[in-house]
Formats: sequence, C-alpha cells, structure tokens
Amino acid sequence: MPDPTVTKTVRTRDLGFLPIPPHCRHRPDEVFQLRIWQTAVFALASTFSMNLYYVQPILVQLSNEFDVSYVKVSRIPSLLQAGYAIGLVFLSPLGDLIHRRQFIFFLMTAAAGLTIGLAITKSLVAFEVLSFFVAVVSITPQVLIPLTAELAPPHRRASSIAVVMSGLLMGVMLARVLSGIITQFSSYHNIYWMGVGGQFLLLIVMYLICPDTPPKNPDLTYFRILGTMARFAVTEPLLIQTGLILFADSAIYAGFWVTMTFLLSGAPYNYSTLDIGLFGLVGIFGIMTAPFVGRLIDGLIPWAAGLLFIGLILISMAIQTAAGGINVGAVVVAIFVLDVGVQGLQVALTTNVFSINPDARARLNAVVILCGQVMGTSVSTRLFVEGGYRAVGYFALGLAGLDLVLLFLRGPHLPNNRWVGWAGGFGMRKVRPGEVTVKEAVEEVVDHMAEEGQDGGGGGRRDVEKA
Repeated sequence: MPDPTVTKTVRTRDLGFLPIPPHCRHRPDEVFQLRIWQTAVFALASTFSMNLYYVQPILVQLSNEFDVSYVKVSRIPSLLQAGYAIGLVFLSPLGDLIHRRQFIFFLMTAAAGLTIGLAITKSLVAFEVLSFFVAVVSITPQVLIPLTAELAPPHRRASSIAVVMSGLLMGVMLARVLSGIITQFSSYHNIYWMGVGGQFLLLIVMYLICPDTPPKNPDLTYFRILGTMARFAVTEPLLIQTGLILFADSAIYAGFWVTMTFLLSGAPYNYSTLDIGLFGLVGIFGIMTAPFVGRLIDGLIPWAAGLLFIGLILISMAIQTAAGGINVGAVVVAIFVLDVGVQGLQVALTTNVFSINPDARARLNAVVILCGQVMGTSVSTRLFVEGGYRAVGYFALGLAGLDLVLLFLRGPHLPNNRWVGWAGGFGMRKVRPGEVTVKEAVEEVVDHMAEEGQDGGGGGRRDVEKA
C-alpha cells in the first residue's frame, strides 16, 4: 500500500530558488538508505552545532571580564540550557511537519549568525541574551538523530544513532578543549569566531549531502504537533520512563561538567584555562567508543543496555565523589567512564522510544530529552558554591540511584502500554529475525512430544529422553 505521506513529485529546489543536488533529491520510487560516510557527516554537523558549550571552561575569564561573581556568571550556562530546552520543545517537533533539509539549513544559519553577536559583544546582558537565543536554535543534532533513525537500515539503527549522538557529545567535549586552548593564548572572543567559521563550513557540506526527505505528517498543524507531544508525555509508559531516566542522566552530566571548571581552577589543582580545557580530551576518548557501544546495544535489549550504562554512571560518580578533589587521576577516570555511560544510556533508551511511533520520532525525541540539563546546571553550581565537589557528587549519585529505581519499575520485556511490572522472562539479548529463543525451543519440543504421545504411545518422549 503506498505511503500517503510520500510526495508524488521530485522537489528540485530549496526555498523555491536554491537547487537541490540531484543525488539528494527524494524520489518516491526509491528507498533512501543512509550510508556510513553520510552518518559521519551528520555526526560532524552535530559536533559544530554545540557552540553553547564554549562558555564552560572560560567562566572564570568571563567573571573577570564582566567584573561579576562566579554565581552571577554561572547564569550564562543556565540560560544556555534553558534556551536549548525551549528549542527542543517548540522547534525540534517541526521535524515531523516540514522538510527537514530546509529546517536544518535554517537552524545552522541562525546559530552561526547569532554566534557572530557573541564574538563582538562586550556587554554581559547582551552576552546573556544572545547566548539564550543561540541555544534555542542549536538543536540541529536533535533533528538529525530522528532523521538518522528513519534512514538507517534496521540492523544498523542503534549503531548509526550512536555515531550521530557521539558527534553531539564530541561537540560538547571539543568545545571545551578548543575554548580552553584559544582563550589561554588570545581573547575569548576568538573562540566564537572559530565557531562561526565551522558552522558555515558545515552548512555548505550539509547542502551537498543532506537528503531531501518528505515531511512525515504534512496534514498536521504546528499546534496539533504540540498537542500530540503533550498526549505522548502522559499516555506512553515507555516514553515517560525513558524521559525521567534521561532527565536525571542529563542533570548528572551537565552538573558534572559545569562544576568541573570551578573544581580544577581552585585548590589543590589551580589549573589554567588551557589545562581545564584539555580535560575534554579525556571525554573525547570516551565518546570514541561509540562504534563499540552501538554494536553492543544492537545485540542487547534496551533494558539490559540501560542497566549496564546506569551502572557505569554510578561507578563514575562514586569515584568522583570519593577522590575527585584530591587526586587528578580520579577525575580522569570519572570523566572517561561517565562519557561512555551517558552516551550508551542515551542511545539505548532513545532507540527504544523511536519504536513507539515511527512517524513521530522528532516529537518523541523532544519529549525524551526534556530539560534535565537546566536543573543539573543550576542546582550543581549552587551545591558546589555551598558544599564543594562532594555535595555535587552526592547529588549525582542520588540521581543515578533514581535511574535504577525507574528502570526496575518496568521489566525488560514489559509491553509498551503497561506502566509497572515484569513480563516475558529474563532474556537480555535481542532475538534476531529467524532466531528462536530457548523458551520457544523448549515449548516446541514439549508440544511435539505431546502430539506424538497422542498419536501412538509416547514413543517420541522416550526417544527424547534417550537422546
């Protein structure tokens, strides 16, 4: 049966005047399959969209530049996370409504243009306002991730999502590294000029390779899209469970990194901006495990993968809480393990949520992300100022423990429409097409023996016993 959402004609121009490269045009009679190199470019575009994280290693410099306290300058990361959350809720769902190729170009152009303002302003208020709006439109990765889930072959879906999501996390880490290095040797303004150049360069590359897929729901309106998001947020048990887990996960991650600057710049470390930025390299090594993480997730059921990666987050935060303020080796280990854990948890649970409704992946993704980073940034900063790194660590351990409770409320094989319980046994490995589980094999043997017993005297059961 033909897909009613498929466009019958081939679009040849963006915005009515910009030619679409022939190999990027959507053709109704062809099924587009995302290639590995295209997935890599999507990941790179996600990396350079994370310009809202340039600020974190330079908070001390901004405090001196604008002559304000740490608490006041920490409003900037909070505003960035709030803007990002608003973009997720009110802009990213448009990925289910309009042409995603054009939408991606708009977001990348707007983000690059607004970043120019951050590069030239010398006012704290202007810097805060511009940071907020830059964050609102810095959601390109959250459009690319659902698009990747749609275009990737089913057997490579988790792996492909892992690569694109690793690009997002790589951007978070690389932004810190580059910001620290550039600010050490020149003005902090230059890090934003570098971001502008990178985004415009990637915009050209995306123009040449991004496929022009048709809108998923052309008959819906924007307000109906928001309405379905609200309905999903209260009627889908799997979505709500995943959203709450990733809310806590995002709060842990954001809180850890925003307070890392204050920890490493003070006693006993007293590191420079350059040194602090280089700690992002440790996170990059963790993110580079993405291919392995993706293959691992492809072989496990999402619940089992979630349990594994929550365990890694708990281990990371326990190490940081115990020794993060007295031994730099503990900090390095905590960074690496945390990045592997956060990346794996997000990929495993997000891939599972996308199965709820393939035509609503952008909305599902927006609901899942929520705004845990806003809470993590603001609460962790306050805790660090008042109680030091251990207060932040206890907060993170509590959130990771909450993740475990939320995960165990719904068993690994519980149907999507059930809120609480355990069903379907304890199998932790995915059953591939044509593969028979042990349970099914045993049931088949028992049924076969019963049939033979009815037909003539139970010889079949004796044969099995002899075997």
